[in-house]
Amino acid sequence: MRLLPPPTAFSAAVSAAVLVLLPVAPAFAATGGPSGSAPSGFTITDPRIKESSGLAASRIHPGVYWTHNDSDDGPYVYAVDSATGKTVARVTLTGIGKPRDVEAISLGPDGALYVGDIGDNRDGTWDHVWIYRFQEPKQLGDTTVKAEQFTVRYEDGPRNAEALMVHPVTGRVYIGSKSEDKGGLYEGPEKLSASGTNVFRRVAGLPWVTDGAFSPDGKRLTVRGYFLARTYPWKDGRPQGEGERIDAPWQGQAESVTYTADGSALMFGAEGAASRVVAVPVPGAGGGAGTGASGGADAPTGAGGGQADGPSPAGGSFTKGALVLAGATAALFAAKRLFRRRPKP
Repeated sequence: MRLLPPPTAFSAAVSAAVLVLLPVAPAFAATGGPSGSAPSGFTITDPRIKESSGLAASRIHPGVYWTHNDSDDGPYVYAVDSATGKTVARVTLTGIGKPRDVEAISLGPDGALYVGDIGDNRDGTWDHVWIYRFQEPKQLGDTTVKAEQFTVRYEDGPRNAEALMVHPVTGRVYIGSKSEDKGGLYEGPEKLSASGTNVFRRVAGLPWVTDGAFSPDGKRLTVRGYFLARTYPWKDGRPQGEGERIDAPWQGQAESVTYTADGSALMFGAEGAASRVVAVPVPGAGGGAGTGASGGADAPTGAGGGQADGPSPAGGSFTKGALVLAGATAALFAAKRLFRRRPKP
């Protein structure tokens, strides 16, 4: 979701306060990659990608990540080579309507990419959203594909959402809604139907989530918000317990997360021109250096809605100025509510 600050002196002051405290996202190398290689961060260099809102690691093209813009781009999905940061393919989707607010992308066990047109900048007023599905291209290069379109409604009414996760074993699709007071994890039907409406039902509380991803073996679910990321054990189709806090980087408009194809690292992305994707090692997965995660007493409902520690540019704890940042960001969110961009339905 793009944030457009209101044209007031108050907004400028709040934005300045946030920027003063905004550390540059570091590039954390993750060990345990294929043949001993170490997945590392990269910068998306394509000037067409200004609002990268989702990430998915390719399984058939090593080191390639699929991403897309937020609103106002069109039916496009981009493949970015992490070795260079350059776009190696742009896929144009046909057979679907005009995308409205694309927020997430995930790769399923069927080899298909699932694109979540699930955002709602009107805070839950659209009575349906969409998911698009197409097979990951075997050859990289600009191409046009025909995608399937699935209509989605929520069992308990419309809502804003930015996280879409496809389980890598069962193929079931999950959506994480983004809200201070009614957010949650929603489970889709066993199989999506292109001919009818797919009703997603709430299975867990999960407020203020901007993205999420399953580990390649399907045993963990990681979700992120603006300030915090957590990893939960996954069992019987549900996240278990309180999870572990992940030392995710502070990235401002933090919008995306995915696992590397081998599960050795988490890749965190953000919106913005020339945005940086940061690699954070997964503890115990390939012997990554550093802790990467820490346990804590935070409840699962803290997945993205509150203040938390995270790495600074030097790799230390992100606590300096935390109270000022939290207050400034809260004020900015409040101002955003009054001056939210109103896209056409």
